[in-house]
Amino acid sequence: MNDQTHQLTLFGESSADDLPLPVHVDKRDYGTFKDSLRAPIHSWFRYPAGFSNTFVEQMFARFEIHPGQWIYDPFSGTGTTLICAKQAGINGYGVEAHAFVHWIAQVKLFWEFDRSSFGMTVENTLRSIKTWVNSRRDHTSVMGVFPELIYKCYHPQDLVELYLVREFIEGEIDDPHLVDFLKVALTDTLRKAAAAGTGWPYIAPKKNTGDKPPKNALGVFTETARKMFRDIQLVTANPIAQSRIHNVLGDSREHQHLQDETIDYALTSPPYLNNYDYADRTRLETYFWGLAKTWGEITQQYRNQLLVAATTQVVRRQHDIDTVLNREIDRISQTTYATIQTAVEALARQRLVKAGKKDYDLMVALYFNGLLSVIREAYRVLKPGSKFCLVLGDSAPYGVYIATHELAGQLGVGLGFKRFDYEMFRARGDKWRGNPQRHHVELREGVVILTK
Repeated sequence: MNDQTHQLTLFGESSADDLPLPVHVDKRDYGTFKDSLRAPIHSWFRYPAGFSNTFVEQMFARFEIHPGQWIYDPFSGTGTTLICAKQAGINGYGVEAHAFVHWIAQVKLFWEFDRSSFGMTVENTLRSIKTWVNSRRDHTSVMGVFPELIYKCYHPQDLVELYLVREFIEGEIDDPHLVDFLKVALTDTLRKAAAAGTGWPYIAPKKNTGDKPPKNALGVFTETARKMFRDIQLVTANPIAQSRIHNVLGDSREHQHLQDETIDYALTSPPYLNNYDYADRTRLETYFWGLAKTWGEITQQYRNQLLVAATTQVVRRQHDIDTVLNREIDRISQTTYATIQTAVEALARQRLVKAGKKDYDLMVALYFNGLLSVIREAYRVLKPGSKFCLVLGDSAPYGVYIATHELAGQLGVGLGFKRFDYEMFRARGDKWRGNPQRHHVELREGVVILTK
C-alpha cells in the first residue's frame, strides 16, 4: 500500500453529509462551552470561559445577520463568534487582550490549507514525530526545563514525550501554519495526558511519583492532530462565502480601528464578575511553552492586560474606595453609580471581617469602569438600530448581590442606547451549597440586549 492510498484510508474525503447532525442545546447551556466541545474547530481548545457556538448561530439568524455584513466581538476569546461568522460568510472583527488565548483563536480561524495535500503532510509529519520521539525517549532528561508545576502534572515518561514533540514542532518544521496547527494539537493534549487533576478552572496537583501508568502522551497527541484535520475537512467540504475576519490582539476598552457606525451587530461574553482568573487558567499551557516561568511573569504578560474581574488583578495600594469608581458613571446615571458605590462600600466593610480579606470592593469598581469603556466603544461602531448582546452572569461576592446584567444595561442606556432587554438562560450558583463559606444568593445567567 503506497502512502497516498494509506492517506485516503485514514482521512477519507468529507462532504456535507459527514457534518455532525444538529445538536439540540438547552438554552441553559448557552453561556457554557458544552456544545462547542462537540463542534468542529470550536473544540480544539477546552476553554471554560467560552460560550455556546449554537447560541451565536441562533442569534445571527434571529437578527438576520447575512454574508457581507459586519459583526463585532470585543472579547473574542478563543474565537467562538468569529468562527461562526467565518462559517456563515459574515465579516467579523474581534478583540482579545489575552495573548495566548488570542493565538489559539488565530490558529482556529485559519482553514486555507491545500485539501489535496494537507492530510498527507499531517500524516507524514506524525510519522516523523513518532520516529523522533521513539529514538530519543529513553535518553532524554527534562530536568530543569519547566517550572515545578509541570512536573507535578505528568508521569515522567509522558512529560518526556510531550517535550520531544514540542522540540520537533518548533525545530524541525518549516511551514508556519503547520507549526501552529500542531502546536494547538499539542496544547489540547496537555490536559488530556495529565496524570494530575487539571480540570476547570484551576490545577492543584500533588507531586507525580510515576507510580501510576503513563497515559501515552504521544498517542493522545497523534489522535488529536488527526481529529483536527478531519475538522478542517468538514468545515471546508462545501464552498463558503468569502468573508473578512480580523482578530486583533488588543484592548476593547480602547478606540479600535473601526469607523463610526459601520458594524451591523455585536455579540460577546465579557468576563463574569466572579473572581475567575483568566490568566491563571492558562498557566499550564504558558508554562509548558516557555512563555512564562513564574506567577510574576504571568501577571506582567497576561493578567495586567485584562479587564479586572478577579481579586488577583487588584493592587490595593493603587486605589481608594471613595474615588476608584469612575465619576463618568455618575454623570450618565446617578442611580447606577449609587448602586455600584453602595456595593463597593459594603464589600469594603465585609472584607475587614472575612478571613481572606479579598479585594472584592475594588474588583467591582474596576470591573464596571472597564465595562463602561467597552460599551462606549461598541456604541460608537454600531449602526443605528443595531443590537449589542452581552452574555452575562450576576454575582454575590461575600454575599453582596451585584446585578451585573441590570447595571450593564443601565450603563448602555446612559451612553446612548435606546433600551436594554434581558433574557435569562438559567439559574446558577447552587453547585457549592454544601460549602459553609459560600453565600446562598440566587444567581442567574442570561443575555443583555442593547438596542442602539
